[in-house]
Amino acid sequence: MQPRICLIALMSLVVLRPLPARADGFLSGFVGYNFGGDSQNCVSLRNCEEHRKNWGLSIGTTGGLFGFEEDFGYAPDFFGSAPGADNAVLTLMSNLLVVIPAGPVQPYGLVGLGLVRPHAKLDPSSIASDQNTLGWDIGGGVNVYFGHTFGIRGDVRHVRTLQDITLGGVFSNAPLDFFRASAGITLRF
Repeated sequence: MQPRICLIALMSLVVLRPLPARADGFLSGFVGYNFGGDSQNCVSLRNCEEHRKNWGLSIGTTGGLFGFEEDFGYAPDFFGSAPGADNAVLTLMSNLLVVIPAGPVQPYGLVGLGLVRPHAKLDPSSIASDQNTLGWDIGGGVNVYFGHTFGIRGDVRHVRTLQDITLGGVFSNAPLDFFRASAGITLRF
């Protein structure tokens, strides 16, 4: 009877042993455009006279269902382009991710808080106006991996400030609100 108990105990230890935690870090560069809300000339994703481009970088980690990312985005000419005018919106968001680890195709959702910094200068003689404000984003997308280290990523996010912003004659006493669509390359490590 003793050898049987020892064998069961040994098998239980092998089966129930803790597995090492595995977290995948990632770096994802992206390009895209802004639409809807306060984004100049873009009513929706499909109805946009002049796309306002954006670009940026996300870095983070995922492990199982959950993850975290730092997302840096920059949108030049966010409020429109004109000779001598200079304007942009910078976002720096900390996001919680919920990932469905379904093999090489991994959909995800995200929600986060961070800095939204709009900037505007109407002409060369005017004073530049910028404002730092707290904002949030929510969205989702999908990563498609071709092997363990390389993939492509696409997502759509809704960004909104928690406070009203005022930028001279460009924007006055209202929250900044827009969507960002982007695609890029993801490297896992």
